[in-house]
Amino acid sequence: ADGYYEYMMQECVYSTSDYSDMVYLESYSFNKVVDVQFNSTVGKFVGYTEEGVKYAENWNKDPAILQQRKASVDTFCRPNAQIWDSSVRDKA
Repeated sequence: ADGYYEYMMQECVYSTSDYSDMVYLESYSFNKVVDVQFNSTVGKFVGYTEEGVKYAENWNKDPAILQQRKASVDTFCRPNAQIWDSSVRDKA
């Protein structure tokens, strides 16, 4: 199992039924170490490794990228949470 393991993960984290506390997270990892993460509450990318800091600096310079990620709470998280939550409630 030699080789590299790189992946990106998107998460929507919330604990209230009205989604008022919803946070969008987008993490980029290499070999199980998170290099860089966007957090909609922080509003920018944060680098956690030397390489991740470089990515964060570049992505944070682009207002279009930041605006798209900030909007992900409303465009990605809330619509999907409503679908997932309603399917769970319908089964209860």
